[in-house]
Amino acid sequence: MAYGWTLHRELEHFVEAGLTPYQALVTATRNPAEFLGASKEWGTIEEGKRADLVLIAGNPLQDIRSTARIEAVWLGGRWLPRPELQRMIATASDRLDGREASSRR
Repeated sequence: MAYGWTLHRELEHFVEAGLTPYQALVTATRNPAEFLGASKEWGTIEEGKRADLVLIAGNPLQDIRSTARIEAVWLGGRWLPRPELQRMIATASDRLDGREASSRR
C-alpha cells in the first residue's frame, strides 16, 4: 500500500462518522500540522507557508469523495498536471510490482 492512497477513504469515513466535510479536511491538514508543532510552516494556505496544493475536480465541501478526483498538484514549486501524475503512478506501480518502468512507455 503506497502512502496517500488511503487518505481519501479516511476522509469519507470521517464524514460517515459525523464530521462535516470541512471538519474532515481540517482533520487531514491543519490538525496534523498543529499536533506536530509545524503550523507555522504548513497545514493551511497562508503567505510564507509551504505551498504544496492539490487541484481537484469538484467541491469537497459538497462531496468529500471529490478529493480523489485529482487534476493536478503543485509540489515544491513544480506543477504536475494529471498526465504527468498518471505517468508517475504507473512508474511507481511498476517498481512496487518489480517490473521495469520502461515496459509502460
